[in-house]
Amino acid sequence: MISIRHLTKRFGTFCAVDDVSFEVRPGEIVAILGPNGSGKTTTLKCVAGLVSPSAGEVRVEGFDPWTQAVEAKRRLSYLPQRVAFPEMLTAREILEFYCRLRKLPLQRAAEALAHSQFNGFGDRAVREFSGGMLQRLGIEVLSLPDAPVLLLDEPTTGLDPEASLRLREFLQARRQEGKTVLLTSHLLSEVEELADRAAILVGGRLVAVEPVASLCQRLLTACRMQIMLLNPEVRFIASAERAGAIAAELKGSRLIVTSRSEDRLLVLQSLETAGARIERFSTEEPSLEEVYLRYVYESSAPDRLADGRMPISDASTRVH
Repeated sequence: MISIRHLTKRFGTFCAVDDVSFEVRPGEIVAILGPNGSGKTTTLKCVAGLVSPSAGEVRVEGFDPWTQAVEAKRRLSYLPQRVAFPEMLTAREILEFYCRLRKLPLQRAAEALAHSQFNGFGDRAVREFSGGMLQRLGIEVLSLPDAPVLLLDEPTTGLDPEASLRLREFLQARRQEGKTVLLTSHLLSEVEELADRAAILVGGRLVAVEPVASLCQRLLTACRMQIMLLNPEVRFIASAERAGAIAAELKGSRLIVTSRSEDRLLVLQSLETAGARIERFSTEEPSLEEVYLRYVYESSAPDRLADGRMPISDASTRVH
């Protein structure tokens, strides 16, 4: 189990993580989502004991990874965002080194090498490896110990579709074994296939912890259409809304409609029935960053601070 309580990390005057609290339970995969610079990697490094918190606390299986480093790190295995190994060593030598480091039988290295399918590159120096092969080697190093807690930072970076599938299968199997898995990502498709819940960070602040299914539903209700009208009239806004549009706005000859994806055809039919002459239309799927920002604005609308930031007390009401 991972417990994070009021975690704050400052680098000088910059606050990378601001009063973050959530838990990851055994048998659960939680993904930390957020735009670049939102504090995902810093949070993961605090859990791994690589960065000391400025305030708050982190517990891994009940142990503080900073003040009880040995006990905490015995219980976790960590895959960093950028995997780097000594270029002169082979994959076999690297795996055997980590076996010795973790006091594991060398047979584990041989098994990992066989499992990794390096296509004969297992005994070649890693300087000959592609970025994807280095990432696969990092995943094999992660899997060597039978650790109850797994930490992965952007784990599918550089992986081909087959390797990504094998990683998902590996993590799903670990979940079935009751392992605790915390990973970071900015890809919704990756999180949708891997995670049970998503912890969303924006600007270092936790704005929500939600089941992934709920997050996907929010995306579905934020699809936009831009409809070019030959006869733009304000009355067409009401026509779109009657057909299920969540919002509609007329800008010149463009009618911008926000709706669920399944309501798009109904909106177009309603506009035509109302007399709208549609020249063309285009659809736009929302980005994750737009969803993150919508979480912020929805949570902070009543009490936004003067500088536009959200009070921490308001953000915490979104976490469950």
